[in-house]
Amino acid sequence: MDPPELRRLEGCDPGTGRPPPTTTHHSNRALKKEKLDQEGATGAGGMNREEAPGKSPEDMYIQQKVRVLLMLKKMGSNLTPSEEAFLRNYAGVVHTQMSQLPQHNIDQAAFQAPSKHGCQIGALRCRGRGDGVLTVRDGGSAAVTLGPPSPSGPAPIPPHCILPPSRPALNKHKPWIETTYHGIVTENDDRVLLDPPLIALDKDAPLRYAGEICGFRIHGQNVPFEAVVLDKSTGEGVIRAKDKLDCELQKEHTFTIQAYDCGEGPDGANMKKSHKATVHIQVNDLNEYSPVFKEKSYKATVIEGKKYDSILKVEAVDADCSFQFSQICNYEIVTPDVPFTIDKDGFIKNTEKLSYGKEHMYKLTVTAYDCGKNRASEDVLVKISVKPTCKPSWQGFNKRIEYEPGTGSLALFPSMHLETCDEPITSIRANIELETNHIGKGCDRDTYSEKSLHKLCGASSGTVELLPAPSSSANWTVGLPTDNGHDSDQVFEFNGTQAIKVPDGMVSTSLKEPFTISVWMRHGPGAHEKETILCNSDKTEMNRHHYSLYVHNCRLILLLRQDPSEAENYKPAEFHWKLDQVCDKEWHHYVLNVEFPTVSLFVDGTTFEPFLVTEDYPLHASKIETQLTIGACWQGGNARMAQFFRGNLAGLMIRSGKLENKKVIDCLYTCKEGLDVQLPEEVASSVKVEFNPNQSSLTVEGDDIDAFDKVMQHISYLNSRQFPTPGIRHLRISTTVKCFNEESCVTVPDAEGYVMVLQPEEPKISLSGIDHFARSAAEFESQEGVTLFPELRIVSTITREVEADTESEAAEGADDDPTVQETVVSEEIMHNLDTCEVTVVGDELDGEHESLEVDLSQLQQHGLEKSSSNLGLVITGVNTMANYEQVLHLVHYKNWHTEALFDRKFKLVCSELNGRYISNDFKVEVNVIHTANPMEHANNAMVQPNFINPVHHASVDLSGHNLVNAHQASVVPSAATIVIVVCVSFLVFMIILGVFRIRAAHQRTMRDQENGKENEMDWDDSALTITVNPMETYEDQHSSEEEEEEEEESEDGEEEDDITSAESESSEDEEGGEPEDQQGASRQQQLEWDDSTLTY
Repeated sequence: MDPPELRRLEGCDPGTGRPPPTTTHHSNRALKKEKLDQEGATGAGGMNREEAPGKSPEDMYIQQKVRVLLMLKKMGSNLTPSEEAFLRNYAGVVHTQMSQLPQHNIDQAAFQAPSKHGCQIGALRCRGRGDGVLTVRDGGSAAVTLGPPSPSGPAPIPPHCILPPSRPALNKHKPWIETTYHGIVTENDDRVLLDPPLIALDKDAPLRYAGEICGFRIHGQNVPFEAVVLDKSTGEGVIRAKDKLDCELQKEHTFTIQAYDCGEGPDGANMKKSHKATVHIQVNDLNEYSPVFKEKSYKATVIEGKKYDSILKVEAVDADCSFQFSQICNYEIVTPDVPFTIDKDGFIKNTEKLSYGKEHMYKLTVTAYDCGKNRASEDVLVKISVKPTCKPSWQGFNKRIEYEPGTGSLALFPSMHLETCDEPITSIRANIELETNHIGKGCDRDTYSEKSLHKLCGASSGTVELLPAPSSSANWTVGLPTDNGHDSDQVFEFNGTQAIKVPDGMVSTSLKEPFTISVWMRHGPGAHEKETILCNSDKTEMNRHHYSLYVHNCRLILLLRQDPSEAENYKPAEFHWKLDQVCDKEWHHYVLNVEFPTVSLFVDGTTFEPFLVTEDYPLHASKIETQLTIGACWQGGNARMAQFFRGNLAGLMIRSGKLENKKVIDCLYTCKEGLDVQLPEEVASSVKVEFNPNQSSLTVEGDDIDAFDKVMQHISYLNSRQFPTPGIRHLRISTTVKCFNEESCVTVPDAEGYVMVLQPEEPKISLSGIDHFARSAAEFESQEGVTLFPELRIVSTITREVEADTESEAAEGADDDPTVQETVVSEEIMHNLDTCEVTVVGDELDGEHESLEVDLSQLQQHGLEKSSSNLGLVITGVNTMANYEQVLHLVHYKNWHTEALFDRKFKLVCSELNGRYISNDFKVEVNVIHTANPMEHANNAMVQPNFINPVHHASVDLSGHNLVNAHQASVVPSAATIVIVVCVSFLVFMIILGVFRIRAAHQRTMRDQENGKENEMDWDDSALTITVNPMETYEDQHSSEEEEEEEEESEDGEEEDDITSAESESSEDEEGGEPEDQQGASRQQQLEWDDSTLTY
């Protein structure tokens, strides 16, 4: 047996006597219960102390378990309900075992829970038997064996573990604290007020160490608190913040705390810990922030004469975390003596009815207070506008809207909104109409000729324009009244008395083949008579109408009588269309495709079928010619016009073939101006927009006023012309609304305004080049002829006025100077041309010996057309200025009888937009250079007056142009040339005469030898009579000749300035003589004189 004093023994395994493996902490009671349960599970029988024979293993197990439970109960352990029930079931065994238990108390602390180093038992001693049985002995006779029973019965119990007499432990109890604490701490403070106070109790008190509290431990991550013991003996402690807390960052903190005692000695051995308690701490707020308004300023609008429950609400916020200090408890209007009040929620209302006449706008200063009575850091400004009595209408748009050409799309109503005076609206419908009926043919369109427009729109060639703009090549429309302006289309007026005849041969269309008639027409309700637009009838004898287009009782009728044929049967002859457009006094575009026996009609791009077709016999055979007329029908039998038209016509065309392409037809009538809208994505699904065909009107429907206003703000005006027609386009907005209460529904009046299309900067078309030159007669007679505009340049410019810099003007004091003007800047632009006309100045062209021609291949390549007459040449078609330049460079003038021709003058004029913009008159004068005949007598040149006339054209420019050859250039038959040649010849003659006697024989010999050579200048001097004093010496003659030469030079200085370069070179050769005799002899051969008539 071991000594009876308490000691700590190393734990041992029941089977081996060695310490068992490390396990988790368990109480002795749990260990004993576990062993007992193991024995019951294996069925081992228990042993009583007497080892009474004849008992079954089950009985022994029951006795053993009862004994263990009683020992645990005696030690003060609480049994589980199942264990208590077990003891009650075996009350007899319990009574027997009670008498066998030791009489002294068994301290629970005597059994220590296994530690991580092994099982430790305070007053027990463990010995291993090697058979897996653990025997517990209390030092007396009582012993308990825990382990598997032997198959042959209970084994004897050797004293492996002896329980010495027990003694009290020093640190029996754990500290005790509350399970939950609630605390309050004020931000910027570290003291925490806990409820209940932090006090730890220990039953071991008043023992030193064991009954004292050494500290508190806080569990949690980043806990900004610490626990401190104030008194170890009483266990009192406090919790305080490590740093200053901020309620705005975190309002509450939660963590756990645990108390521990001082153990059994100064070293804290056998220290015990309490359970963990939860601590909730709330951070109290300080009123450190002032209210701040959400907006910098507030605006509202009220209607005069009305009291509002609420006009607007101002709102302030406070950044404090607590309810008390973060709430706004009061608002106040600081501005005195205003008819407004504000409540605690920030709603402002008027205290009396307001008057627009008294005040248009009130400005209030408002402040706010939180519940801690802190005032707002900054007061806020509130503006309340007073409007006159509300009238439903469109508001916020300018009635005059200026459109600058070339700027693209222009928003018409960027700030417009519909004022409904707070009436609940269910739907809105608005119609926006752009009135353009007074512009051209109903709207702004390109004003090119109808023929050019057909080409631009893609129609094939073969079009004949029956109402062209008056020109030299098309003059049958000269007598018709027009719109008298070039800003818009060429419109012809027929008042019921005018009509025109189209020249014969203009229309060669056969009615047997498909053909098309197109026309622009404006016609109002007329009389009940036929009004003819186009008519082809007998020229003489009879009044038969072969085909005609006329209006009768608001019907459009096409008469088409067939030519005689073998089978004289009824055939369709009249096609009737009943149309409102015929009599509505508006411009409409009509296209009739005739493919007998069917006719199709397009009006403004929409197809209409005839409602009536009448039949008739074909015409009888006749050789009578027909007459095509416009505005009436020619009655050949009566030789007069009948069925006059009253209205306006333009663009009357007839062409071979059908015009079926819908795109071409749409292109012919589509306007270049109109309304447009780009729907915002957010409202595209809630608003419906519809346009009319020419986009002069659109309809907007919707039920959301805000979305409706956004759509209206995106409506724009667009004019795609480079040079639009200036003037006013009226705008009208008609609005219909529907309300929940139809009886009190508001009425929105029509809104009116206008778009002012400003005058475009008119281009100045300038033609420049060589305007005066000379060509040889041979070039005029050649196959190519003479190019009239070899260096033509076409340039178009616009002039802009640029305002001077206002800052620089202010600095220099220019604002006070009335002489300061705006800067004018000229800028070159590019645009098309549609006509260039070359006309003859003076006599008309004589087709028998002269003509104007142009390269037809170049015309076809650029899509241009040419028409010629005895007045000149006209090139038509819409094309660029560069292409027109290229074609005009190829215009040639030919004349194959130039004997009596000395000059010819031409004029070139180009225009754009059917004569709206016209260039300058570019005049060209061409002189004919005649080559003198070598065999002709010199005096003949003197008597021809035609050679003298060109002296008036001193500005002839020969530079830059190649003559035929130098010889031709040396005999230009001008007055200056003749005078110079005569003077030089006379001088040479006098020189030769002085040496004549000395070298007479030699000269005759040389003349005979060289008689067959060609002379560049052969003069006939048979008419010259010169008297010479034979007594003068050669020297005197020479000196006198020099004096005469000087006088002639002074008198004829001006003529000498006009000498050509070729003549100058020849003169220098004559005067500068070379030393070689051969050159002198050659010069004598060139100037050889007949002296047979000289008298000495």
